[in-house]
This record gives sequence, C-alpha cells and structure tokens, in this order.
Amino acid sequence: MSKTTSAKPAEVEKKWIIVDAQDVVLGRLASIIALRLRGKHKPSYTPHVDDGDNVIVINADKVRLTGKKREDDIFYWHTGYPGGIKQRSKGQILDGQHPERVVEKAVQRMLPKGPLGYKVFSNLKVYAGSEHPHEAQKPEVLDVASLNPKNKRG
Repeated sequence: MSKTTSAKPAEVEKKWIIVDAQDVVLGRLASIIALRLRGKHKPSYTPHVDDGDNVIVINADKVRLTGKKREDDIFYWHTGYPGGIKQRSKGQILDGQHPERVVEKAVQRMLPKGPLGYKVFSNLKVYAGSEHPHEAQKPEVLDVASLNPKNKRG
C-alpha cells in the first residue's frame, strides 16, 4: 500500500526558468507559464504549497496576438470619479510605455485568487526587452515555441 506524500514549504526546490515570448501566441504562453508557476508540472505538486518555479519572461513586447485581438480586446478600469470609465486595447498597451503588462495580466488571470495565488504570481518577472537582471540565478531556457507548432505564429 503506497502513501500520498505532501510537500512541505521547506522541502520545495525552486528552479529559475527563462522564456522568450517573441512571436509566441499570448494565451498559449500564459497557460504554460501559469502551469510552471503553480508547480503542476512536478510530481511533488501539492495544491496548498507554493511548489512552482521562478519564471523570467523576456521580449514581452513582441508577443503575438491572433485574429483581431490587438484592436478588439479592451481593458477597462474606472478612476472612481463620475463618468471615469477608461479603456485601452491590447495593441495600445503593447505599443505604449509598459507592454509587459499584457503578459502579466494574462498569466495573473490564470492563477488562483487568494493568498497563495498572489504569492505564486510574485515569482513571475516580465521584461519588455531581451535584457534582465537575473543572470546570477543561472536560469534554464524553456523554448515554448518548439513545444507545439501552434505556439508560434508569424
């Protein structure tokens, strides 16, 4: 008779993974990153423990959107003042000052809400260009584009 093991936070081994988002479809990229952040790819996965890896995403400004999502997918927010509804399309955000926010939001919305989800999300680092300050961690490369031919368009 085998026993089910439950990972303890002190026993978790976290790796650093780097992902190049250039020409990779946003939704497919976000689901793979969310899976890695959560730790579901590991045999030691435990639902109530932060078991995932630390993920670095580079070239987030060159992520690919299929169809007309660049113009039609719109983010809304409210300023708190009467008539203060604001909107911006994904294309405007990608062309703007903080293009990495599109990838961050896509991944954040695939993670669970609550204390564990917020902790797991803090293990994600997204950069618009190809430079990142995490060379000392010696991240392993995860080639998302080669996992499935549909992951890369363009």
